[in-house]
Amino acid sequence: MQYAILCYHDEKVVTSWTRAEDDAVLAKLAAVHEELKAQGRLGPVVRLLPTTTATTLKKDREPPLVVDGPFAETKEALLGFYIVDCADLEDALEVARALGRANPGGSYEVRPVGLFFPDERAS
Repeated sequence: MQYAILCYHDEKVVTSWTRAEDDAVLAKLAAVHEELKAQGRLGPVVRLLPTTTATTLKKDREPPLVVDGPFAETKEALLGFYIVDCADLEDALEVARALGRANPGGSYEVRPVGLFFPDERAS
């Protein structure tokens, strides 16, 4: 089963890292990535740009309202996510723990992924 591991962290902390600090964290994460790739378990990995680049479509009104910034003001922001192939939740949590050892602070939310393929009918 595939799991999404959503990466949350205090954006002020992460954006204050020096280039060397950021590179060091990415190098530690790369070691975890390589292990997962070698096992054929690593899917897409996404690092999102800062929340200051976000745009939100509020669809609770007609017409929907477009606003600059993320939907919610929170201390921890969604900074990216992984898709990993795991036998079960405990296996996915072990991957999240390995990522956490490489990048301390923040939190990881683990969710099973239900794949959806839109109908591709011929015109």
